[in-house]
Amino acid sequence: MEYGIIPLSLVPVRARASDESEMVTQLLFGEGIEVLSARAQWRHIRCLFDDYEGWIDEKQYVKTEKKVLEEALLQPAYSLEIAHSITNHTHHIPVVLGSFLPYFDGINLKMAGRSYWYNGQAYTPSEADEPRALLEKIVLKYHYAPYLWGGRSPFGIDCSGLTQMVYKILGVALPRDARQQADHGREVAFASTARSGDLAFFSNKNGDIAHVGIVLKDKRIIHAYGRVRIDRLDQQGIYNEELQKYTHQLRIIRRIF
Repeated sequence: MEYGIIPLSLVPVRARASDESEMVTQLLFGEGIEVLSARAQWRHIRCLFDDYEGWIDEKQYVKTEKKVLEEALLQPAYSLEIAHSITNHTHHIPVVLGSFLPYFDGINLKMAGRSYWYNGQAYTPSEADEPRALLEKIVLKYHYAPYLWGGRSPFGIDCSGLTQMVYKILGVALPRDARQQADHGREVAFASTARSGDLAFFSNKNGDIAHVGIVLKDKRIIHAYGRVRIDRLDQQGIYNEELQKYTHQLRIIRRIF
């Protein structure tokens, strides 16, 4: 089986083996993949972080060994900068918030046999006593990011990408889609008892879970809807004061930690 690592800022993962196909998610710098099959220059891959599958261009990853990926994850570290560069003597690579920094020691990291340095803010989940205390600071870095179907960065993100990325930085692996995320954590009975960091899920007209956001203090919620925005949350759902109406119907609230 072939494995690889992403050496670029953001790589689109597509539904089919074509540049014209819909982007279903993105891979960030440092994320590992398993190659499932090949078709011309396209590779059908599985992201090792969340098991999400899709197609990427063979030119947008570098081969590595599974053992190398597993070793790098023993002490994970993530970029806390909205955008910053990792650098060596020949070039630099811009990386976005939540990018994985392999073998990071506070300044140095290694990627595909090359050494780099990174002097921006980073977060190592294993070194934190209370990750929930940092949650609001991290999620607010995405505030006003434009909505992008399949996006996972501050330059374009969807609702479940937002929740997944925030918890990824904090050391918690969530699935990619909202309906899958709703199976994690424990249920919170009422919106009035929700606390900062809880995930609130919302139903579409068919009764299916189709939206998710992160509860904030003071009965607010941050979610990706046109852009990453902050609205009011109650037992009925999300109330948008700009539109003077409810935009999402509350289905369930889950507490991850």
